[in-house]
Amino acid sequence: MDEALLRSLTPGVIGILVRRGAGFAAAEDAVQDALVEAVRVWPEDPPRDPKGWLVTAAWRKFLDATRADAARRRREDLIDAEPEPEPAQAADDTLQLYFLCAHPSLTPSSAVALTLRAVGGLTTRQIARAYLVPEATMAQRISRAKKTVGDVRFDQPGDVATVLRVLYLVFNEGYSGDVDLAAEAIRLTRQLAAAIDHPEVAGLLALMLLHHARRASRTTSDGKLVPLAEQDRGKWDTALIAEGVEVLQAALARDRLGEFQAQAAIAALHADAPRAEETDWVQIVEWYDELLKVTDSPVVRLNRAVAVGEADGPRAGLKALAELDEKLPRYSAVAAYLHERGGDRQTAARLYAEASRKAANLAEREYLTRQAARLNN
Repeated sequence: MDEALLRSLTPGVIGILVRRGAGFAAAEDAVQDALVEAVRVWPEDPPRDPKGWLVTAAWRKFLDATRADAARRRREDLIDAEPEPEPAQAADDTLQLYFLCAHPSLTPSSAVALTLRAVGGLTTRQIARAYLVPEATMAQRISRAKKTVGDVRFDQPGDVATVLRVLYLVFNEGYSGDVDLAAEAIRLTRQLAAAIDHPEVAGLLALMLLHHARRASRTTSDGKLVPLAEQDRGKWDTALIAEGVEVLQAALARDRLGEFQAQAAIAALHADAPRAEETDWVQIVEWYDELLKVTDSPVVRLNRAVAVGEADGPRAGLKALAELDEKLPRYSAVAAYLHERGGDRQTAARLYAEASRKAANLAEREYLTRQAARLNN
């Protein structure tokens, strides 16, 4: 049984059922029942038209559920009008589901979970394991999300920026359990890029590829964090880097710069340097300036302060940092790094210790603690 094939067909089949009149939740349930039936039947009797088979089976499952639900008797007229399977283009249906799952009425966590379930084809158990929460908790989250978007019409215009933000959230979740969410985000973004011609979709795909290329070097074998400057660049995936740069160049050629394209350009400059000392920090600062024109984000300004410190020296970096709010996440860590670069080891050690107490995850906390201890010795 080709599970990848079933997962790729799922969004399109759900979209067809929704267009025929099924509610989103009912369509999703019917398709899941049809997938179970496919797993049972296909090994012995594989269909010549897998998608057509799934559409017919899912529609029948939906009609069976409709008959059994007294509250939905108003849909009885659908029973005598079973249409012939007429699969539409999978890209169109999948694109509609992207926009539905990224509906602004959903919280970010619910939008991510629903995207993984409806578009990614992951099971509730797989998503729960990836998020390290009980399956029942994830089932409730997905159920609430489906109810929220149950009455949303597919002819409403979609917000590409919201869809991209959801996919970026999926990518940043990383990986755990038996589902690699970073790889899954790349798969979904590739799918979206094939369905819609938009430079920011390409920009996000490029950004993901360039970051993912460094994954093998980001931690040691025992899980310790390795900063970019100390990573073994021989472990970087050069094929992913080349693909990311190619995708980015094509997007930039459209001359419609967006946030993800600018971020990808910065990641490409890091990937292009054979050694950390050869990083083109001057150009990185210029790209941060472009990024600030698109999104005047305090986090972007914080990262720019680091780049300024590398390009023009730690004093310049600290001057740029002084313009920002000290309550920003990672502010203390950046200040510690720049003070150490400037030779003030005592202040740097204090700031590293302060930053470790504010760290968002264990790996970062341990790294900052080690930095403070190193300077105190």
